[in-house]
Amino acid sequence: MNKFDRRVFLTGTAGAAGLVMLGGLAVPARAAGPLTVGVLIPGSKSDKGWMESGYDGLQAAEKKLGAKITVKYIENVKFGDMEQVLVALAGKNELVIGVGGQTQASVFKVAPRFPKVKFAIIGGNADPKKPDNVSGYDVRQAEIGFVAGAAAAMLSKNGAVSYVGGLEIPAIKNTGKEFGNGARYVNPKIKYIENYTGDFDDVAKAKEATLAAISQGADVHYHILNLGLRGMEQAAREKGTHVIGSYTDRCGTDPLYVAYSITGVGFQVEYAIEQVVAGTWKPEFKPFGLAMGPKSSDMVICKGTPEQKAKLEEIKKDLLSGKIKVLDA
Repeated sequence: MNKFDRRVFLTGTAGAAGLVMLGGLAVPARAAGPLTVGVLIPGSKSDKGWMESGYDGLQAAEKKLGAKITVKYIENVKFGDMEQVLVALAGKNELVIGVGGQTQASVFKVAPRFPKVKFAIIGGNADPKKPDNVSGYDVRQAEIGFVAGAAAAMLSKNGAVSYVGGLEIPAIKNTGKEFGNGARYVNPKIKYIENYTGDFDDVAKAKEATLAAISQGADVHYHILNLGLRGMEQAAREKGTHVIGSYTDRCGTDPLYVAYSITGVGFQVEYAIEQVVAGTWKPEFKPFGLAMGPKSSDMVICKGTPEQKAKLEEIKKDLLSGKIKVLDA
């Protein structure tokens, strides 16, 4: 797997785009050989969250498919640079993946210029304006957020839990709402504190929001953050509270974490690559979530009692059957 240096990459994209575009036409159909994959990771691949999960999926695909694919990725891409980076990736790859819903607007702008290139958005939303060569995969964060809220309520000793989100966009706000609903489903009297930092990567603001929640009694915290998670960790360590991790089961690696939600970001990266390799890729919007199995979505309490585990299984079954209804995003 090759990593691009962001500064060098951006200074060279204008020329690269000129080489592969002529009169609005995209690169020609692929020759025989490995599938070339370009991946845009907006944040850090070591954020203990969404981005790291996506990167883990990329590594898993490489290990599984071997010489069938070649992968290049670039991380820490600001929103204003995404379109330029996507143009360069599309000029040199047959499949381009945006790891995060924040890449969707830029993908929608770039994809029509490269009609023979396939694009996949991890965390994409259904949109009638989706170009014909784009697929979007929805992790259903609100669904597993409900289960995480239930787990938090089971684990809280103070009867108070909190959630910190980054940007106040629908998917993040809906997850916060359903986290609160899940907590109240288990304990109708629980206190729920919800905050947003306006930035997935702002460590100081995430710490401030978590400390504010702790001052109101919260002792179990959930999040949709990237590098900002480090601020939540700092606050929880200082005050002796605990965190529910997101995206990947890492139970046993850090006592600060009492549970993990699994939202299959990496699983979706693998899925996109495997579909193209197999020749079964479709330009579709596909919801994942609990219905796609535990690699797609699940909830794990690290030292859960049999009663806690049974309750979580019951809740997941009720979500799948429609007995419990949650927001789609």
